[in-house]
Amino acid sequence: MEFTYRNKNFEPFFGFVNRFKNAINPGMLLLIVAVITLVVANSPLKDWYNSLWSLEFFLQIGNFNFLSHEGIPFTSLQVINDGLMTVFFFTVGLEIKREVMVGELSSFRQAILPIIAAVGGMIMPVIMFFVVSNLQGFSPEEMRGMAIPMATDIAFSIGVLSLLGKRVPMSLKIFLLTLAIADDIGGILVIALFYSHFSTASLLSLALSLVFFGVLLIGNHLKVNNKWFYFVIGLVVWYLFLQAGIHPAIAGVLVAFTVPARPYINLKYYTEGLQHDLNVIRTTVKDTNDKDIMLSNTQVKYLARIEAASDHVISPLQDLEDHLGGLVNYLIMPLFAFANAGVIFDLSNFTLFSGISLAIMLGLVLGKFVGIFSFTYIAIKMRISKQPNGMNWSNLAGVSLLGGIGFTVALFLAGLSYDLGSVALNDAKLGIIFGSLIAGVAGYFLIKTNLNKTK
Repeated sequence: MEFTYRNKNFEPFFGFVNRFKNAINPGMLLLIVAVITLVVANSPLKDWYNSLWSLEFFLQIGNFNFLSHEGIPFTSLQVINDGLMTVFFFTVGLEIKREVMVGELSSFRQAILPIIAAVGGMIMPVIMFFVVSNLQGFSPEEMRGMAIPMATDIAFSIGVLSLLGKRVPMSLKIFLLTLAIADDIGGILVIALFYSHFSTASLLSLALSLVFFGVLLIGNHLKVNNKWFYFVIGLVVWYLFLQAGIHPAIAGVLVAFTVPARPYINLKYYTEGLQHDLNVIRTTVKDTNDKDIMLSNTQVKYLARIEAASDHVISPLQDLEDHLGGLVNYLIMPLFAFANAGVIFDLSNFTLFSGISLAIMLGLVLGKFVGIFSFTYIAIKMRISKQPNGMNWSNLAGVSLLGGIGFTVALFLAGLSYDLGSVALNDAKLGIIFGSLIAGVAGYFLIKTNLNKTK
């Protein structure tokens, strides 16, 4: 017999959500939203679309507006890019911590090859951008986008690989996932080092943020498992980082690292206690009948014990990662794509094959491919690491291409590199979208062809 805690009135809603998640993966949803955004941004609705992102937001008590920087209210675009995307980076931080503790990054032997591949996939796109920029004489402002083609979009790249079904070797999926996670670590470091604007005037905010971050570390050490503790203090750290000139996305990652990864109650003790409490409840059931609608005091007491213990047997890290996954994949990232993928196509001056667009597109397609493939090849040939079972040079080439799907993080970096509404930002988005599309399609068909040959 199957039991459910869901209210029957909401069953149609939960059923719709589950069917939606099963029907479409996050990568495909991002693609659909990106296409819709491109259509809207180049239609008669473009003025309405552009006006959406300059709306001002207030979360105010008296004269204090939480959604502001240096007294200037957040626009709707900043709410998404600096606010909601912090939740995205928070989940990235949770994922990185989990992988370091118990996942693919926990073993040096398992992690070294995709980490080396990720390093190559970050270095070569930057070199490619630099070469193109020198050949075409980029200005210092245009050079700010050098880090954009470094990014690999986890949702998109894994989503494309999943389209090939169960024929894809598990080792290939693990390699791409670990590579993308290592790539995210590199992207986070780049944001922290090159896209934060720290000034001596913000020393107080920085000092206070470190104090509150220290409180989170102490909470972790004392095994404080209350998620609200990390949420509330994490919000304070986010605000202080923002006022200190450090990009708030970094706050999301750092706060995630303080979330406890171990449950307060050991699973073994929990199951033993659960069995005892269920036995007690079972003895009280004999004295009741189907017409009883009120629980006895004993039943309420032991059910409350079970509920309290259940809340403590799942670690805050695992619980938050599980609950925030759907919010990030099916709301925050599509909303971010809708706000940032609005490229305007001017066919009379199509710049895809010149300037910033070309540099980013070549960085994503050629730079990523050469970097990931060559660094992996060299590491295997030098016996730094073994080639994983199920991987061959053909499907490695396909995965190297899939690593060039930048999209989400690349668009994020583009927004940090160039001014809103500028030609440079539009050209950067153009290069990201076409570069990601070419890399994704080429990687998909290369891996598919190789899988058909090895049937």
